[in-house]
Order: sequence, then structure tokens, then C-alpha cells
Amino acid sequence: MKYYSDKINKLVAQLMMLPGIGEKSAERLAYCIVKLPKDRTDALVDAIQDACKNVKYCKICCATSDEDICPVCASKNRDHKKIMVVENDDDMAQMERSGVFDGVYHVLQGAICPEKGIGPKEIRLMELVQRARGDVDEIILATSSSLEGETTATYITKLLKPSGIKITKLATGIPVGADFNVLDSSTLTKAYQGRQDA
Repeated sequence: MKYYSDKINKLVAQLMMLPGIGEKSAERLAYCIVKLPKDRTDALVDAIQDACKNVKYCKICCATSDEDICPVCASKNRDHKKIMVVENDDDMAQMERSGVFDGVYHVLQGAICPEKGIGPKEIRLMELVQRARGDVDEIILATSSSLEGETTATYITKLLKPSGIKITKLATGIPVGADFNVLDSSTLTKAYQGRQDA
């Protein structure tokens, strides 16, 4: 039995395409959205369209950015010889909130997952290889502890180890299969401080 209109059903289906949004959350969001005043829904639609049209990838780290070079890469206060490799922008934001890392990032925009047809060429690995040829002292692997994250970290280690760059991995203590964005600052701080050679 269908409890809502076709238009609500269509909105729910679109919202469920977002990561972490199940049917119940999508339903709540859909009802919230349709109850908003028109000026608020117009502003929401405009913000989504503006972001989709104008957000680009940083030419250095591949993070999403309004500019060609993101604020982290543009900062002279960061240690550009330390690169933390993360799977996505959420992971970078979570690490930034912890306040523990003073280096720069490389955002892969995904992880290797052969079952989904995502191999090394589908993520931003070649850009990382290029950066590693520059003046880099350490690559810190901060991929998730999921199978995909571990596969990606292993691949990067095998790819870059011959170059002689120090490659470390965040310490354990991060639950197996946990996404970065669910970890608190204290856990991230301890994982960063206890990083080990990969």
C-alpha cells in the first residue's frame, strides 16, 4: 500500500540515492522539504544547482573546492611535505575538525572496489603518484578500515614503497569497517599520533 503521492515517492527515491540515507530518513527529509516555504525550497534548489555546476576539484589534492587550488593547499602554514591520503572530502573534513594534522591532503574521491567496477584508474591515484615525485617526506594512509579502504591502502603502499618515501598508516583503534566521518576527534588524534610504517 502506498502512503504518499507519486511526487513524494519520486523525491524519496532521489534522496535514497544519497549515501547513508535509507527509506525512513528519505521520507522524513521529503516531508520536511515539501513543508518548507517556497523561498526556502528555492534557496535549497539553487544551492544544489550552484554546487553541482561550480564546485571543482583542487588541481593539487583533488578535494572539492570553489577555486582551482583549495584553501588547505594554498596555505603557507601547512607542512606540504606531509600528505595524508583520504578516500573522500568527508574524511578530510573530519580530520580537519580534529585539529591534529598540519600537513596537506590527497583526496582519492573513492576507494578500490572491484565488485563495483572501481579500480585504481577510477580514483585519483595517478595524481598522488605525481605528487609523490615532488618534495614529499611522508605519505600518511588514512583510508577506512573497510575491505575497500584496506585494499586501496595496500595498493598505494606497493605502488609508492619503491620510491623510498616514508609511508605510514593511521594506528589501529579505528573499528574495522568504520567510516572516517563517524569517528570523534579524540580517536582520530590517537590514530594519527600512533601511526605506523605501512
